[in-house]
Amino acid sequence: MGTVWTGSPASAADDGPQRVVGGTQATQGEFPFMVRLSMGCGGSLYSPTLVLTAAHCVSRTGNNTSITATLGVVDLNSSSKITRKSNYVYRAPGYNGSGKDWALIRLSSPITTLKTLPIAQSSTYDTGTFTIAGWGAAREGGSQQRYMLKATVPFVNDTTCNSSSMYDGDIIPAEEICAGYTEGGVDTCQGDSGGPMFRRDANNAWIQVGIVSWGEGCARPNKPGVYTQVSYFAPAIASAAASLGG
Repeated sequence: MGTVWTGSPASAADDGPQRVVGGTQATQGEFPFMVRLSMGCGGSLYSPTLVLTAAHCVSRTGNNTSITATLGVVDLNSSSKITRKSNYVYRAPGYNGSGKDWALIRLSSPITTLKTLPIAQSSTYDTGTFTIAGWGAAREGGSQQRYMLKATVPFVNDTTCNSSSMYDGDIIPAEEICAGYTEGGVDTCQGDSGGPMFRRDANNAWIQVGIVSWGEGCARPNKPGVYTQVSYFAPAIASAAASLGG
């Protein structure tokens, strides 16, 4: 099934989640909804009190005060960073390592000064060119980063992504979306797991279409990044968010 981009500090050097390879440094305030999580994953601000991330970044549903979310900065060492502790985690029901790779983390108090990132409610925006961003490794096996990097990657259709030259049937078409270049060179990498893949909607506003999930290595030819297809899970995510008060 390839490498899951877990991004935990222990695994970051070998096969964890991913960070952006082939990217450039984001500017302060460019992506105000980006979240860095203390276990070495990324996330997005779904609502003032909820962070959307990957199921593989968290252990289970239930009370959890061990996660620190850092928000509002490109530089993780900036004195202007905003931090919040978690108080609850909701992991997608039935998650077993294949598909259903989404989770919500509830914060101890609301973030009222940053824009949230709406999720795609239909497949309308599940094609085209996407933006990825995060603090993951800049190369396969590299260390995670102090500064947020960004890049753009093109959509890869399910048939191509599931072909023998790519993932040979390991993609779950309804639940996952692939993005990357055939020649490689640009990708998410260790430490980017759980972060958003997003693009502009018809009103030129950012909308989230994917969650960094897994891949084989980082930025390898014929091995695009694999992302949770947010539109498929949108009703379940909204229902879970409502149950968490967000």
